[in-house]
Amino acid sequence: MPHVIEPLDGHDDRYFWNGVREGKLLARSCANCSRLQHPPSPMCPACGCVEWDLREMSGRATVHSWIVSSHPTRPDDAARIVALLDLEEGLRLVSNLQGVDPANVTNEMEVAACFVDVDGVRLQIGRAHV
Repeated sequence: MPHVIEPLDGHDDRYFWNGVREGKLLARSCANCSRLQHPPSPMCPACGCVEWDLREMSGRATVHSWIVSSHPTRPDDAARIVALLDLEEGLRLVSNLQGVDPANVTNEMEVAACFVDVDGVRLQIGRAHV
């Protein structure tokens, strides 16, 4: 398996990666209007507030869309299923899927967040409901 490069966390998304390290899927909620925001941005697009609270997401989602991705310079590496997921809380995020054969992935398929350690780096992925 190739070496995993640890995600870079910046001011606006450090909370997300800290949550992943703790096994939690976190999103920001506007402190003024409670709108959830992902990906993070400095200002709430609904009310303009710059103050944020954190909310733990359930991790339950459905597949909105997906592709099977192969590494361009390492064609013998296992392909990854990269999915756009709709969280039940209304946010959409990108994740890899595990626990399902690519031929069995469908739109609207139910998945759940799980956390795996790869080369000492904790990552959040989606796991198909079995």
